[in-house]
Amino acid sequence: MADPYQPVYLDTAERAALFLDSIAGVREVALDTEGASFHRFVDRIYLLQLSTQHHSAIIDPLHAGVLPKLGALMEDREVEVIFHDADYDLRLLRQDYGWHATHIFDTRIAAQFLGIPAFGLAALLEKFFNVKLDKQHQRADWSMRPLTPGMLDYAAQDTRYLLDLRDELRTGLESMGRMSWAQEEFERLESVQFAPDDPATAFMRTKGARDLKRRELAVLRELVGWRDERAAALDRATFRIMGNEAMFEITRVHPKTREELAAIKGVPRGILERHASELLDAVQRGLAVPEADLPRFPRAARWDRDPDFDGNVAKLKAVRDAAAARLKLDPGVLCARDRMEAVARRKPKSVEELTEIPELRRWQAEVLGAEFVAALKA
Repeated sequence: MADPYQPVYLDTAERAALFLDSIAGVREVALDTEGASFHRFVDRIYLLQLSTQHHSAIIDPLHAGVLPKLGALMEDREVEVIFHDADYDLRLLRQDYGWHATHIFDTRIAAQFLGIPAFGLAALLEKFFNVKLDKQHQRADWSMRPLTPGMLDYAAQDTRYLLDLRDELRTGLESMGRMSWAQEEFERLESVQFAPDDPATAFMRTKGARDLKRRELAVLRELVGWRDERAAALDRATFRIMGNEAMFEITRVHPKTREELAAIKGVPRGILERHASELLDAVQRGLAVPEADLPRFPRAARWDRDPDFDGNVAKLKAVRDAAAARLKLDPGVLCARDRMEAVARRKPKSVEELTEIPELRRWQAEVLGAEFVAALKA
């Protein structure tokens, strides 16, 4: 394994541009980002880490600004860009800079296709290189400045060994005939982006919302709206305003006074002192919604009432589980339930029909297609 060079910290546009000029001819680069979703209401990129075979850098985008040369490098199909668990990084890069990465290699996906059960970066580096990562800054606030030496050292670790890890995983995939599987997934990553939330229904995605009655759901809608407004004003993660547990308890108890609100576990003291009346007003607005206007979750799709649907999904799951055991893969990696449900809805009568199902990958159709079709005919 190549001995990585000490990373340079680039916190001006001039220094970042000079560094990017110096690596302009590379054909592979490892990249990672640091956001602050644990701390901020709207996440963005607060740090960029990159490594080539001979150079490593940490770029502070808050001071270095927009980096068109890095964007051009990422979008060059002649340059392979290596990530670990690329999905969120790619969404942030597209959101903040409009960059569309191409020629991606994701070491998490590669490790999963090799059947490696512990596929986090720290576990992989220890497995392949006996390198132990210090993860004490895993939930650090990367929006803070100045960054401490410990934070910078932590950030540098995330790309320092990625090129060597890519080599190990690619060799494994090629020897097992699974490189084409990974390549198809890598190509799909090129189009990922954040889907805009519908503010009218976003509250329904709060974990546990489906367990509420419709009147409680109306109260939750008001509470979530209030919390989002506070979080946006302070640029603070929503759970740092008030946790979901306290929110759900308020939806059930319907407090009418400050004392009743104070009795609910998890309502922060600062909220009680400064915003109790706003919370109580939100509860009353939810309680005042007319019965006919109470929110409801969308009705189940018609195909969910197909009498054969559940049985067909069970047949496909049996095929999937047997194949996963044979291939020594996690069943969910081989074929997730939503994709089996898509197959059960279409009820393909041939492998050709099955390959037309957009949710199913080509490699999945090759590995499971004939058995899926046979199972549905049984």
